[in-house]
Amino acid sequence: MSINRRNFLKASAVLGSASFIGLEASAENNSKAPTWPKETKVLFQGDSITDGGRSRNKDWNHVMGHGYAYIVASRLGYEKPDMNYHFFNRGISGNTVPDLITRWQTDTVDLSPDILSILVGVNDTSAEIEGKAGFSASSYATGFRKLLSETKNKLPQTRLIIGEPFILPVGKIKANWNKWNEKISERQELAKNLAREFDATFIPFQAHFNDAAKKAPSEYWIWDGVHPMPAGHELMARKWMEAAIL
Repeated sequence: MSINRRNFLKASAVLGSASFIGLEASAENNSKAPTWPKETKVLFQGDSITDGGRSRNKDWNHVMGHGYAYIVASRLGYEKPDMNYHFFNRGISGNTVPDLITRWQTDTVDLSPDILSILVGVNDTSAEIEGKAGFSASSYATGFRKLLSETKNKLPQTRLIIGEPFILPVGKIKANWNKWNEKISERQELAKNLAREFDATFIPFQAHFNDAAKKAPSEYWIWDGVHPMPAGHELMARKWMEAAIL
């Protein structure tokens, strides 16, 4: 279902206004802001959805990227300036679980985060659908478990947050929907089970996007079936904060 450009711009303006009003209201009432200890270090790990076009240097204008991780850092940093929270983004576009394994020591363990948020799985799914070896659902589970076990062993005090990989029927995803839905569903269930196994907070992003798609077309939230639109990143940020504050 396509969106008329004029209608899209109108809808975006309305959504932007609503988000601004919501932020103002949140600023007036910090009851939903986290009560993490001062200097809490939060690390976002994953693929392009987390990467968000972030810079790889000390350019603080872009260091958090331009997605949900940026929104979370911006909002919580604004609401709790006295707590001096530290936010880091180490998402890398195209990454799979095996990619995370190769850089886990440097990009995760060495940073020693107090809160570690991981979102990975859509590239693993794509690799399996494309017929690449070593990307079965069981391989995803084995590799992800290895990451979580290493984290628990080396950073036992770190709180874990696992985001559910997600898709919506847009573009090439819609064209091969049955296969994509089947394969991503396997990894969604595995991610949920691993969250339970490692006492991690689980964020059911798929259900949240499914609900959102009842309010506006799928491409309003995720432009290519995988990567969120600005409204989609706002959705992710809100759901992440709801889960992380618990």
